[in-house]
Order: sequence, then structure tokens, then C-alpha cells
Amino acid sequence: MNFTRVAVAAVVAWVAFIVIGSLVHTVILDDLYASQELSGNGATEPVTGFLLALLGFFAFAYTYAKGYEGGSGTQEGMRFGVLVAIMFISFAAVWSFVVLPISGSLAAALTVDYIVEFAAYGMIVGAIYKPHIRPKGNSRPAGIRDLESGLGINGAQENRGAQDP
Repeated sequence: MNFTRVAVAAVVAWVAFIVIGSLVHTVILDDLYASQELSGNGATEPVTGFLLALLGFFAFAYTYAKGYEGGSGTQEGMRFGVLVAIMFISFAAVWSFVVLPISGSLAAALTVDYIVEFAAYGMIVGAIYKPHIRPKGNSRPAGIRDLESGLGINGAQENRGAQDP
């Protein structure tokens, strides 16, 4: 796994989260929020939320890298982002509608927002993350191959039982 690329992808997606989230929640959904009887947690600064989101994006990018299948990064990232959004909506966001006094229209708007935003974050991570690539035909790192060569170990010797004495 290429941890440098995971970290870069996480930070870039987090910056996009701040920009896109600010646009969506302060401009696009502003009227829906204004019509709700919501009260935020005044004791918590937005910085806390942003820092925890950064942690979440490290987990997001790491999980993407663990499941990377070798296809187009942006396409895999988009699929991954949509799946994460569906999990998020199903396990957490739906409970905002069930427990908190928000309208169905705000819940529906947030559902669409999460799917679109996480698809975008997945595409960003997918475009940036690139695994370490080994040369074709070499399934083992060079250091291991060199050690095996020095010890006289090769693939042919592994099948000694099938050879005639």
C-alpha cells in the first residue's frame, strides 16, 4: 500500500469536503435549514468537526486503498464513495430523521447530498491514490528475490519432488 498517496488523497478529499460542504450547507440547503427547529451544539466549535472529518477521510482513503481492485481510479472511487454514502445514510443519517425534529424534505435533500458528495470524494481519492507497482512477472519484492538468489532458491527447486533424480 502506498501510504503517502493515501495521506495525500485523504487531505485533498478533506479540503474538498470543507469547500463543497460549505457551499451545500450554507448556500444550497440554507432555506431548508432555516425552516427547521434545529439547535446546534453551541459548545462545540466547527474546528472540532473539521478535525474529526479529517480523521474520517484518512479512514476513507485507507479503506479505498485496501479494496482497490486495479481499475480506473475515478470509477472505482465513485462506486466506493456511493457505497460509503449508502452505509452512512443507512446507519447514521436516517437516525437524524427518526430522532431529531427535521422534515422529510431536509432528510431527502441530505440523502441526495451525501450520495453526490461522497461520490465526489471517492473520485478524488481514486484519482490520487496509486498503489506501489511491481514489475510484471515479479510477485516478490526485489530484496526477497535477491535473498533467494543468493541462497540458491528458485521456483524450479520448489518442485523437486516432481523431477527425476
